[in-house]
Amino acid sequence: MNEQLFQQLVTSIKQGGPILRSQKKASRKRTHEWPDAQSVREKLGLTQAQFAALIGTSVRTLQNWEQGHRRPEGTARALLRIAERHPQAVLEALHA
Repeated sequence: MNEQLFQQLVTSIKQGGPILRSQKKASRKRTHEWPDAQSVREKLGLTQAQFAALIGTSVRTLQNWEQGHRRPEGTARALLRIAERHPQAVLEALHA
């Protein structure tokens, strides 16, 4: 690592300390909207068992998403987002 990049990293860490200790507010905040698994499933007209089988997850995992105990991550989150916007495309692709 070159010296300039190292100094940028050090500066960033020093700026982050007060934010982590709640002594200073972050200059920007990112929020992530999580797809609503239950509304996606209902939009597709599937039972929990059918939907879980379709997307390759367990019914229990789906129930945890729908009840808000857990959030879908990674590819599951991406698939739910696509299904939310293009339900027929997902049904066609996964039933093929």
